[in-house]
Amino acid sequence: MESTSVVSANAALFRPVRAGNAFEETVERLLQAIRLGVVGAGDRLPSERELAERLGVSRVTLREAIRALADAGYVESRRGRYGGTFVNENLPEPVERAVGEVDAAGLEDALCLRHVLETGAAEAAAARTLSPADRQHLTGTLAEASAAGLADYRRKDSRLHLAIAEVTASASLTSTVADARTRVNQLLDRIPLLEPNLEHSNAQHEAIVDAILAGDPVAARQAMAEHIEGTASLLRAFLS
Repeated sequence: MESTSVVSANAALFRPVRAGNAFEETVERLLQAIRLGVVGAGDRLPSERELAERLGVSRVTLREAIRALADAGYVESRRGRYGGTFVNENLPEPVERAVGEVDAAGLEDALCLRHVLETGAAEAAAARTLSPADRQHLTGTLAEASAAGLADYRRKDSRLHLAIAEVTASASLTSTVADARTRVNQLLDRIPLLEPNLEHSNAQHEAIVDAILAGDPVAARQAMAEHIEGTASLLRAFLS
């Protein structure tokens, strides 16, 4: 297959919202981009004008959404020549930690969806002829995930998984993987980060990326399946 430009997760997340719940969906999209690491800690969000145009909302609605996230501790606004809205270095603890029991059917639904989407994404990425930019994107996000500490691991891990979807060059797949990953992260936020698991996860990440870069769809799909099943086992153990 011929290589095309990477389908940006940034573009996939900052897509037009529905008019009926413009404020709520704007908050959701911005928070999703932050929690998935698409806009990293300390990074600047796109300008108000650009975001409003891409999300299809008024600048008043956008400002209200940004103000809500600032009040919640996710972003801060800075004035001046180099001002704008920036993601805070230290983000609030996810509120999901305080929530009660998880519905078993909902857990299995989220895990099934993730398995189908992400194994397919890995296979599709490996089947493409990747450009140098595609390859650099994968190796760069892999390196960031491998070097991440406990506090930032979830976002860097999410960013790598989104990068795999991005290099498939499918905007629909990228946005759907982002939505599915958000559901999974809400579940992961309920369980502890275990350092031995993170070491194993990093090794599996490397195997997935190596298979994609080698152009081996079967190996890429299998490596992703093994990785996802490990995470699913932990979620079932802690939440079932």
